[in-house]
Amino acid sequence: MIQTEDLSKQFGDYWAVDSVNLDVYPGQVLALLGQNGAGKTTTVRMLTSVLTPTRGRARIAGFDVVQSPEMVRASVGVLTEQHGLYLRMTGLEYLDFFGKLYRLDAAARQKRSREWMEYFGLAEVAKNPIGQYSKGMRQKMALARALIHEPPVLLLDEPTSAMDPESAQLVRNAIASLRTEQRTIIICTHNLVEAEMLANKIAIIYRGRILTSGTVEELKRSLLGPPEYELRVRGKWPPRTLKLPLGVTPLEAGETGPRFRVEDPQASNPILLKELMKRGAEVVALQELPRTLEQVYLAAMAQVNSV
Repeated sequence: MIQTEDLSKQFGDYWAVDSVNLDVYPGQVLALLGQNGAGKTTTVRMLTSVLTPTRGRARIAGFDVVQSPEMVRASVGVLTEQHGLYLRMTGLEYLDFFGKLYRLDAAARQKRSREWMEYFGLAEVAKNPIGQYSKGMRQKMALARALIHEPPVLLLDEPTSAMDPESAQLVRNAIASLRTEQRTIIICTHNLVEAEMLANKIAIIYRGRILTSGTVEELKRSLLGPPEYELRVRGKWPPRTLKLPLGVTPLEAGETGPRFRVEDPQASNPILLKELMKRGAEVVALQELPRTLEQVYLAAMAQVNSV
């Protein structure tokens, strides 16, 4: 659904985006992570045919962003960080206005406007001026605008930026409900917790280049190593003559018990538990230690800074 090859953008002597290669398939949600100025917004602007690439190419839903800009815009719904709502319009007037820009007929505009207002829980305020809406309601209104023409691709730039926790949660829930097998979503965000909640693929961009990409689990494995487990037992530890399975490495004990690095948990953990029970250990729990996307991101940044 989204494909870029050597996508690059130069401003003067500065390369804001340099050789970005992405493949995002139908049904995937990609979180594009990076610092301010890393190139996220510039990438989105090229994907929406707002900016022309200096080098390389990009295709959205099969359409080239340079050769077919009108078809690209018809295939994309965009939520910008500054969403530019017209506060004097009612919700229905606003969606009808944008429906006209997308050349929808009157019947389609009316039907879709009411459907999206209802979908996002805005039906009761559909005839109220948008200026009376809360922050969360306004963001959902902007999402409805991005979806009025039923695009197969959604590009969301900082969808919950500067929002209070309750409003942000409302918007996250709305975005999560939009994931379908036919729709592809890219989310540009600084919020790593949000990215881990919503995305099934991650790409980290730094100074215009993609440092690494993959699923959260793939990135955890490649950047943080094999998973670590903590054992909790009742009574004295360790049992005598405990034989660890291949691929299990003891680590420094944590606050609640011994820890291990396990190369292949599905193969090794059952053997480890059997060995513990054989030695008389009263096992309370053997649980994987949580590893966050924040740890992944910091590990990627540490690799860059060490070069």
